[in-house]
Amino acid sequence: MKYKKEVFQSFTFILQFGINMLVPIFLCTFLGMFIDRKLGTSYVFIIMFFIGAIAGGRNVFILARKIYSKPSDSRNIKGAHISEGYDAKEDKVDKPDKEQ
Repeated sequence: MKYKKEVFQSFTFILQFGINMLVPIFLCTFLGMFIDRKLGTSYVFIIMFFIGAIAGGRNVFILARKIYSKPSDSRNIKGAHISEGYDAKEDKVDKPDKEQ
């Protein structure tokens, strides 16, 4: 079966959103549990959970902003972007001459 490239890109974006949200939450939660055990407290876990949730939300926001701020024509030819004044007429591709 032949799959479209857009389907795989959409799937990877979904995975990136999930990973960018869950990793900071888990890391901060486990760090809070570790600190609670070492200090004998019971509230650092909750504080670190919310810090992880805020960090994960920030990561997802930054990722979404990067995805949706790309220009519609995302070709990158010779390092020039369309927004930087790229002119397709100036871009010439050298084709090898046919030997006879």
